[in-house]
Amino acid sequence: MTTFDLNGGSVSVKADPSTSLLRVLREHLQLKGTVFGCGAGRCGACTVHLNGAAVRSCRTTLGSVGRASVTTIEGLSVDYSMPLRNAWIAEEIAPCRFCKTGLIMQAAALLAHHPQPSREQIDDHLDGDSCGCGTYEQVLVAIERAAQGAATPPEQATAIS
Repeated sequence: MTTFDLNGGSVSVKADPSTSLLRVLREHLQLKGTVFGCGAGRCGACTVHLNGAAVRSCRTTLGSVGRASVTTIEGLSVDYSMPLRNAWIAEEIAPCRFCKTGLIMQAAALLAHHPQPSREQIDDHLDGDSCGCGTYEQVLVAIERAAQGAATPPEQATAIS
């Protein structure tokens, strides 16, 4: 039995320590927001936070998690998820199930450690994350928007005013 912190609460999982964290999240804990992409840690679709650092859950074993804190897309705090979610909406980024969650998790980890990253820092931090829907440039703009605090989509800004 392995016990660790998941999205702010403690969970215990009975699985082989060599089982990937991705498999544990999706199959044992029924958290479907973290997605399977390439299975080799190259695409970034399965990115989660382990003690605040972005890691590929397909290449992270349950045994290596120990008593660490794991955050999935479902567990992002309001401070990180809302600005990024709103920035994604404002930039009209396609709702791709493959790359979206991994890119948001990578961006949240970056913004947690560097609240005002440059375009180059954003691009470097996303290096290795695949974007198959052709919206990578919009993703960069969305992360800049979230970092600047201008993440409210125009239609919501009007409704709030």
